[in-house]
Amino acid sequence: MVRVLLLIPSRTYRTHDFMTAASRLEIEVVVGSEHRPALAGLMDGRHLRLDFGNVEDSTQRIVAFAQMHPLAAIVAVDDAGTLLAATAARALGLPHNPVDAVEAARDKKRMRERFARAGLLTPRFTTAAIDADAHTIAASVGYPCVVKPIDLSASQGVVKVDDAASFPAVFARVAAIVAACRPNGAPHSVLIEEFIAGEEVAVEGLLRGGELEVLAIFDKPDPLNGPFFEETIYVTPSRLSRQRQAEIRATTARAARALGLTDGPIHAELRLNDRGTWMLEVAARSIGGLCSRTLRFGSGISLEELILRHAAGLPMASHQREQAAAGVMMLPIRERGRLRAVEGQPEAKAIPGVEGLVITIPPGAPLVPLPEGDRYLGFMFARGDSPDAVEAALRHAHAQLRVVTDG
Repeated sequence: MVRVLLLIPSRTYRTHDFMTAASRLEIEVVVGSEHRPALAGLMDGRHLRLDFGNVEDSTQRIVAFAQMHPLAAIVAVDDAGTLLAATAARALGLPHNPVDAVEAARDKKRMRERFARAGLLTPRFTTAAIDADAHTIAASVGYPCVVKPIDLSASQGVVKVDDAASFPAVFARVAAIVAACRPNGAPHSVLIEEFIAGEEVAVEGLLRGGELEVLAIFDKPDPLNGPFFEETIYVTPSRLSRQRQAEIRATTARAARALGLTDGPIHAELRLNDRGTWMLEVAARSIGGLCSRTLRFGSGISLEELILRHAAGLPMASHQREQAAAGVMMLPIRERGRLRAVEGQPEAKAIPGVEGLVITIPPGAPLVPLPEGDRYLGFMFARGDSPDAVEAALRHAHAQLRVVTDG
């Protein structure tokens, strides 16, 4: 039986979907995670405790494990494990992305530099230490601009600034978020880049031998103009023109090459305006949260199954995306508080086209909105005959929900 090591952070939403895909494929899974309790009862001892922040030591642990239990592949589920996956796979001679490419994909400064060198449209930027003088920086950058952490995801700590007078307060806020997320003395810097107006899209793809296969282009119909950048609705197939979609595909492929990525899933973010197709980011992993549940291929194949098939060298079944339109709403957190209940769920699920609703924050847990927060309230899914119908169903269903909190 093929054995695959899945690197699964304890806070991920995706354990169930990857385990289900592995079961369908009859793959033996070993889970690498920081904490055993996150997987209690699932693994029957097939668990390798790893520190994703200590790549060298964790790589040695994986190599030692593989000497007794050979691995066919190492797959990172989320950003936290991508560098360890590449490093350990290199040590074992398994297919992998170049370590340098993964490091660049995890560092927005290095990513911007590589995109610019490749001639891609990408925002102008500078970086600053979090203890730098904000008033000095404010006088040297253009507006509007965006201040963001160099290596966080899910829009955490990303804030738009419209003028120099507002800059110091925003800089201090983002600096505090970065410091809170990096208590172990890691470099504390932020990226300051020009704000690019326009429509935003996401691309889901799979790299095989350096060649990109685009699996889906997602429209993001809600404008993302700040001050924070909370993503809500993703809908596919895209409603953009064929020419625009061709530009998106070509730009994403160029961006992956610029980073040096060659193998496995990627998730990319782009903006479109009258100046062209702008490359924002490429991550060396698949789409986050539970958003992958919008995608079905061939005869009901999930994205996780495609990823595992590719990683383990199993035959790649036909994986044309299903014809129906599909979408997901990442349920936003609007206000701080402690969750008591999410009312209206039966009414939301009864909206025609809605296929599922998962609240991922349990009652009693704190709700923290962006930019400090890094989680959504949950995920809602819909399918329909057209992207417009899917978007309408998600908006109608969301209007049925009422979040009740203890302030």
